[in-house]
Amino acid sequence: MGINRVISRFGARLPSKPLLPRRLETMKRRKFFGVSLSLILINMAAIMERADENLLPAVYKEVSEAFSAGPSDLGYLTFIRNLVQGLASPLAGVLVINHDRPTVLAMGTFFWAVSTAAVGASQQFFQVAFWRAINGFGLAIVIPALQSFIADSYTDGVRGTGFGLLSLVGTLGGIGGGVLATIMAGQQYWGMPGWRVAFVMMATLSSLIGWLVFLFVEDPRKTTSVAHYTSDDEERTDSIDKGNASTAASIWLESWTAMKTVMKVKTFQIIVLQGIVGSLPWTAMVFFTMWFELIGFDHNSAAALLSIFAIGCATGSLLGGLIADRISQIYPNSGRIMCAQFSAFMGIPFSWFLLTVIPQLVGSYFTFAATLFIMGLTISWNATAANGPMFAEVVPSKHRTMIYAFDRAFEGSFSSVAAPLVGILSEKIYGYDSKSVDPVSGSAREALALSKGLITMMAIPFGLCCLFYTPLYHTFRRDRENARLATLKEEQMT
Repeated sequence: MGINRVISRFGARLPSKPLLPRRLETMKRRKFFGVSLSLILINMAAIMERADENLLPAVYKEVSEAFSAGPSDLGYLTFIRNLVQGLASPLAGVLVINHDRPTVLAMGTFFWAVSTAAVGASQQFFQVAFWRAINGFGLAIVIPALQSFIADSYTDGVRGTGFGLLSLVGTLGGIGGGVLATIMAGQQYWGMPGWRVAFVMMATLSSLIGWLVFLFVEDPRKTTSVAHYTSDDEERTDSIDKGNASTAASIWLESWTAMKTVMKVKTFQIIVLQGIVGSLPWTAMVFFTMWFELIGFDHNSAAALLSIFAIGCATGSLLGGLIADRISQIYPNSGRIMCAQFSAFMGIPFSWFLLTVIPQLVGSYFTFAATLFIMGLTISWNATAANGPMFAEVVPSKHRTMIYAFDRAFEGSFSSVAAPLVGILSEKIYGYDSKSVDPVSGSAREALALSKGLITMMAIPFGLCCLFYTPLYHTFRRDRENARLATLKEEQMT
């Protein structure tokens, strides 16, 4: 500690970790077209995360044929991943207490990359199920860390735009992953089915992005803490070196305190309640690709339709964030809530029109395309216009990762039932029979049965989601003020 004492007397800042090479530190602070390298890489990680999520649903038909699995079996794959993701999400909040977020992101990326490659190599259905569970564990670590990183990188007035941009680039990744897998699915590469090759390719790219995030991304929270480090902190550094034995206990104590703080926030409870119901339709939509192929669309046409829908959702996410930012300046206590209710309500008429009114024929391609684009443009506002920005305002900044983690824990766990329910409804109630499906032309009867299962799991949850936002008009203002007072108190103590 003698060296540290000497350095501190000259006003130098003492890093909590060994210094990285100067070139690496310089690279971390570089900007490209006014955007920091850290934000660029974080958005690239979001691209890979969404691409990975869309990979398996895009090849449901091929996986169904390879493992003789019906819609309910495929739904269980999504159920397993979402359930594990939901249960493991609080771990992200614990990890960021002792590690910077780039390290946590790289760790989660490694888990999902390995599991994605393993799914492509699986020979038995139970192997696919196991590796999908591991995939959910990786996503559980990554998603809350990504969301809190964005929350800390933008101020209140433009946070909706920040979340919108993250969703936009992430959706573009989802488009890429889905289109790539759908197009490759019907081909053979080096004697291997194309869908397996697509999984290995995605795993390789994910590993690369994870490594770049670990090397070059700078945590905004770390930057703030370093900026406030002075020679007065020398005594604290000494105590840290002497108190390693109690580190684990303090981490869990701090985690428990953060959990209790988050769980008591009424706004959090209400948003989670609507999210549990509101995420059901989005989970059910994993069957869209299979539905279009059952109607008779080929791989390319189905991929194009899903891409159009994804583009609409991506544009809508950014549009919703921008509109909510503007309206929240006029109505700070209700603007974001109104935007979210509008978006949730629009899911009802569009689900009905898409799944029951449009003739389920290949000739309806352009009607499907136009409906999917406008539908995506209007139903995708909730996360960027309301949920993400409002979470950041109702807890102190140090608890942001924890609140996003618990949101994913509850929503992911409960929404995971949507996919198997669609399969069960389609098979047990509406008469879906996987043995009647023609591998090339599909089956009009099975497409109709699947669409009935989808409308049940979409229209009703969208309506309940819109209704459940209403109590926020009474709780958001109070919770936001409490968070501001808690933050001011912490700053004064510091």
